Amino acid sequence: MENFTGKEAEEIAFARELGVTKMNIVGFDQETIKKSLALSNQYNELYSTIGWHPTEAGSYTQEAEDMIVSHLHDPKVIALGEIGLDYHWMEDPKEVQMDVFKRQIQLSKDHDLPFVVHTRDALEDTYQVIKEAGLGPRGGIMHSYSGSLEMAQRFVDLGMTISFSGVVTFKKALDVQKAAQQLPLDKILVETDAPYLAPVPKRGRENRTAYTRYVVDKIAELRGLTTEEVAQATYDNAMRVFGLKE
Repeated sequence: MENFTGKEAEEIAFARELGVTKMNIVGFDQETIKKSLALSNQYNELYSTIGWHPTEAGSYTQEAEDMIVSHLHDPKVIALGEIGLDYHWMEDPKEVQMDVFKRQIQLSKDHDLPFVVHTRDALEDTYQVIKEAGLGPRGGIMHSYSGSLEMAQRFVDLGMTISFSGVVTFKKALDVQKAAQQLPLDKILVETDAPYLAPVPKRGRENRTAYTRYVVDKIAELRGLTTEEVAQATYDNAMRVFGLKE
């Protein structure tokens, strides 16, 4: 196993200072899956989500699928993802992305894991694929959600959980803020999408896992709750969705 020291331990310690005690590292292609697994198996606080990202859909092969499957029974692997559709970069045709998305939803069901969805400029098609494919008992997560309350509710009705990132702190993200304010509290999660989308008051800088705290602060403000209430609720939701025990 690769030996990670220094920066990773420092990030974990800094996250803990701001109340973030469990962290999820996404591996989205062969190289990053390897790194995610090495880190999560070295640190108790870290867990892995592994899958084939839609911007990599064209390189998804049976060999890649077999590699992913070979790791899905690792106790530190808690979800399959990020999977989905990305029409912003459009690295591969819609049909290719949809096929890879559907294949991995099936994998999540076969291996009793939730799946984590990346969607960009493709919310309606993403909804239709999930509706058609159906969810397993572990459901799925809309990662770094950036749509409306109405669309979020449609995903929740399918059995999805909505995860909010630093976007919810952005001044002009009124649709996202409305969703974070009004969705049932047991249907939301928080995240950073580090190193991207740093929340206010750190916007414009490299994002860090610890900054999840600011996402929680904003959602608490929107909902008229304390930071502690939102932190506890989203922690409990994450433990349930990812099947973790204390």
